[in-house]
Amino acid sequence: VIGSCDPSSFPQTNYFLSSYPIRLLTMVTTEKNYTSQAIPSTEARFFFSQKPDKKEVTPKISVVILAYRSGEGIRNFIESMIQSLETNEPDWEIILVANHFVDDGDPTPRIVNEIAQCHPRIRTVTRIKEGMMGWDMKSGLEAATGRILAVIDGDGQMPFENVIDVYRKLRDEDLDLVKTFRTQRSDGLYRKTISVVYNIIFNILFPGLKSRDINSKPKIITREVYDRMNLKSNGWFIDAEIMIQAGKMNLKIGEIPTVFHRIDFRPSFIKFRSVWEFFVNLLWYRFFNRPMI
Repeated sequence: VIGSCDPSSFPQTNYFLSSYPIRLLTMVTTEKNYTSQAIPSTEARFFFSQKPDKKEVTPKISVVILAYRSGEGIRNFIESMIQSLETNEPDWEIILVANHFVDDGDPTPRIVNEIAQCHPRIRTVTRIKEGMMGWDMKSGLEAATGRILAVIDGDGQMPFENVIDVYRKLRDEDLDLVKTFRTQRSDGLYRKTISVVYNIIFNILFPGLKSRDINSKPKIITREVYDRMNLKSNGWFIDAEIMIQAGKMNLKIGEIPTVFHRIDFRPSFIKFRSVWEFFVNLLWYRFFNRPMI
């Protein structure tokens, strides 16, 4: 079982910050720069920097898993992900992002740190949150060292197998970005309706992209593409921002169908404020080329 092992039993590897004793640091962001400060070991394990000139790149694929409030369920998800990667692409690393608010009672940072202690190719980013999903995603991507970068939610709504599916399509068809689109959804009429309306408005404001289901994950991109992007959103708009920039860069984009599962262990994060944020940012980005929120 992931998490119940002795970290000292693992051999030294050459993966970036994988098994070396280091001082625990976190980052405070201001636009494109990070500054470091020491924090307790229960809150963070790794130091990373913002796009250094020569960033060590070792694995073929880095899988960034957004684990906010995933709780104990993240263990099974990671175990399945490891098995899938080992079978299909053994040259991998996983970045577990479990940023959290102060005193929010979320056990996920502790859980992901336990998981990382048991595997030298799993690293964690567990910082005090200064934003929502976009901020989490950017912090995970900045920690990744792979040549290909995949992002997926860790709550189980998206099948873990899709990471390999989009990876194969990207590799075999020599694409720049591959994403999923949801053909089956089990998350209720409210979420389905919001998604349909949102995608219609997106395609009206940003015609020509010909991409379905903008917010669907996993998304996978090459490192060269990521380094050319300048992602600003710290909130729920991050998926749309990725696709808007992909369209402006004339990237070769592919899509595959997927299913979207229902979860019952926590309520949805998509509240009225999130929906409002989506639509405000769409309009703002269309006319000012940046997100408002």
